[in-house]
Amino acid sequence: MTSLLNNNALGQFEGQTDVGLVNQAGSCEYDGEQYSIAGAGANIWGSRDDFHFVWKRMTGNFIVTMRAAFVGAGVNPHRKLGWMARASLNAGSANVSTGIHGDGLLSLQFRRAEGSPTEEIRASLTGADVIQLERKGNSYIMSVARYGQPFTTVQANDIDLGDEVYVGLFVCSHEDDVVETATFGNVRLVVPVKENFDYRRDPFGSHLEIVDVASGRRQIIYSADHIFEAPNWTRDGRALIFNSGGRLYRFDLATKTPSPIDTGPVVKNNNDHVISFDGTMLAISSHTGAENISLVYTVPVQGGQPKLVTPTGPSYLHGWSPDGKFLVYTGLRHGDYDIYRIPVGGGEETRLTTVPGLDDGPEYTPDGDFIYFNSVRSGRMQIWRMKPDGSNQEQLTDDEYNNWFPHISPDGKWVVFVTYLVNEVEPSDHPPARRVYLRLMPHDGGTSKVLAYLYGGQGTINVPSWSPDGKQIAFVSNTAP
Repeated sequence: MTSLLNNNALGQFEGQTDVGLVNQAGSCEYDGEQYSIAGAGANIWGSRDDFHFVWKRMTGNFIVTMRAAFVGAGVNPHRKLGWMARASLNAGSANVSTGIHGDGLLSLQFRRAEGSPTEEIRASLTGADVIQLERKGNSYIMSVARYGQPFTTVQANDIDLGDEVYVGLFVCSHEDDVVETATFGNVRLVVPVKENFDYRRDPFGSHLEIVDVASGRRQIIYSADHIFEAPNWTRDGRALIFNSGGRLYRFDLATKTPSPIDTGPVVKNNNDHVISFDGTMLAISSHTGAENISLVYTVPVQGGQPKLVTPTGPSYLHGWSPDGKFLVYTGLRHGDYDIYRIPVGGGEETRLTTVPGLDDGPEYTPDGDFIYFNSVRSGRMQIWRMKPDGSNQEQLTDDEYNNWFPHISPDGKWVVFVTYLVNEVEPSDHPPARRVYLRLMPHDGGTSKVLAYLYGGQGTINVPSWSPDGKQIAFVSNTAP
């Protein structure tokens, strides 16, 4: 496995430049997670621009996202920060930018050709701090949100900046002799996968991330130019367990290094693996035999000889009961995917859901009172829960999105799940490398909050991924290699 973490003094960027006529030099400081950018400049408007720019050259499509704020009250309410893509570093270059103004105005600004006037499309929202710019061919999409809320989006089309562009963060004080400073966190530069992408065949990269639940601050702790998925947090808080290439790995959080977990001859493991509540055992799903059918096994958490639990497949594991007696999983039986329960030692399985349509992702609450799951029975994939015997099935989300894989916090008060944005997927599909949110809601339903805005999906949080103290969540995001 290869680490792709960037230790550059400018982080993910290549250079910084004062564009145009700037009387006060700009600067950038990077502490390994957050950028602090200072810039002067009269304006970004009309036929020319004056500002400070921290940039990277990129080709093709991209999705760049960050969370930003000005430092201090500022001098001019029209000071700006945001993302920008420029054809060149000339003052009059063709460009597209997210014009995030100090007074809260949000606009997608663009100059179609060198020296042409600047145009804009204003968003209906004001006062956002999460800003995303996406290029799809010659279309540019600005998505903005107040942290915790879903995106509001505007789009400009038929803007040709050339294939290679300068992409980066900017600050403009809107005053020749004034320097303004802004901070930029959760900065992500994503190369989306190609059209007609097949995740079973085509390669893509992976980032192992941790998000702080209280603040929303994210940290990439490991990256690779291949697929890895589904981090479990060990009960002692010292490691994460994820799968890659059919094997399971223990990622030591102190040394930031993965090491393989011995699962004997069972080496086609998928992204369905769960640690027992007492922390001693690992239940896994692995594809077996000539038919490559997923079956459920148990193995000591440190590794060893697996024991088969479900002789019938396909069976995709998702939950372990708090008392250690049962496993719950999604099984394809009689042409339909339903949720089943089985004793840990094996035996007769019990069908818990019977409504037609895909039911998936079952997980016990820490007190054992409920099993949460996701179901497509209402038309879109939504979050549900039921009693451990399958009774009292209750829908908890009912929105425009497709919601997958609910995971309950250690104190039982919160549920985190992955949400595919509108028109990203069919309700019964959950591929990787898509625009998704991680969302948090109270355990009994209600208003959801966006914890993270990312590119991911399948493999992001297929498994229980809360830290033992309930303060952090581990997940995987994607990018093209």
